[in-house]
Amino acid sequence: MDLKSNEPFWLVKNGLIASYPSLKSDEECDVLVIGGGITGSLIAHQMRQDGYQTILIDKREICNGSTSATTSMLQYEIDVPLYELINLIGEKGAVESYKACSGSIDTIEKLTKEIKTEAGFKRKRSLYFASKKKDVSWLKKEFEARKKYGFEVKWLEAEEIQKEFGFQNTYGGIVSKQGASIDAFKFAHELLEFNRKKGLAIFDKTEMKSVKYYKGYNLVTTTNGPQIKAKKIIYCIGYESKNLLKENFVDLKSTYAIVSEIDHDKFKNITNTLVWNTDEPYMYMRTTDDGRLLIGGGDEDFYDAGKRDALLNKKEKEIIKTLKKIKPDYHFYTDFVWAGTFGETKDGLPYIGEHKNFKNSYFVLGFGGNGITFSVTGMEMSSKFMKNKKHPLSRYFKFGR
Repeated sequence: MDLKSNEPFWLVKNGLIASYPSLKSDEECDVLVIGGGITGSLIAHQMRQDGYQTILIDKREICNGSTSATTSMLQYEIDVPLYELINLIGEKGAVESYKACSGSIDTIEKLTKEIKTEAGFKRKRSLYFASKKKDVSWLKKEFEARKKYGFEVKWLEAEEIQKEFGFQNTYGGIVSKQGASIDAFKFAHELLEFNRKKGLAIFDKTEMKSVKYYKGYNLVTTTNGPQIKAKKIIYCIGYESKNLLKENFVDLKSTYAIVSEIDHDKFKNITNTLVWNTDEPYMYMRTTDDGRLLIGGGDEDFYDAGKRDALLNKKEKEIIKTLKKIKPDYHFYTDFVWAGTFGETKDGLPYIGEHKNFKNSYFVLGFGGNGITFSVTGMEMSSKFMKNKKHPLSRYFKFGR
């Protein structure tokens, strides 16, 4: 295939998996989930598991927001290194946040087996290498912190990385045992279909216009006209929460990704490995289950979609140049190139919990490179919130922290 596309790879690869009706009549439910991406699908799954009558709506077609643009690397490593996060929020919060992300990978694996997924979940190691000599000292500090708190890690010197992975011009790095990859677009669709058969009501092209708060319930009016009476609302709207919440709690970034032609032989030694480096912004890559190489990076501040997409060609060249540094003998043939938008917080942590301006409501906003694993943690947290129970991570993930 000789195709360059500004459409996300997963969207083209999978095509239209499912289509749902828009809301055409007034409805009532225990829980209204707003957002039909990977986060919304996970939260809706939890709500159905807990026995709540649940409705999910999305203003687009299902999964056509950030979920269609994600690289779906499942890592426990948060964008802020563990040793730095300890300095920012304390030892307990930092270690528990990392452990929650690690546990989320195990939870996803169980879920994929439960719903008999075809989304290509695969256990993988993670290689985090120093791209500059000056990064070695702090990366070794990070290695020691992870080792101290029980994460299965190993330090490799530059020559060991070259021997094992075929990468040149590195300065050593951390290999972690815990990691995985998946096609999150397909997995989210599968989760929704699994729960639709169990009573989940799904409406796409249905946007919340306004919400009124009453004692014990909220009344949502949609742009289509019909209303939804819900005891609780859970917002799973990712970076678009910036349009809903007025405070400056997240910075929007554009990230870029490219996918190669199918090549089963060139990267056999990283088929079972997620790779990222210490550049700022960092480069990350993984293989796909159909034998392609997916590489991302080149993050920029987000201003608008037009400016973001105008940089596609430039960013493709930048990313390939980064690859050439570690694989100078490899020619990358691009099949797909695309851009996506995501949110970045100062501490690398999500926002999960209540907001003072939204009654009878919770937010599950998994930002940064751990959006999916944070969303899995959000499943457990939301389940506790609905039962008026506390969660130990709430204080670290709350608004206004």
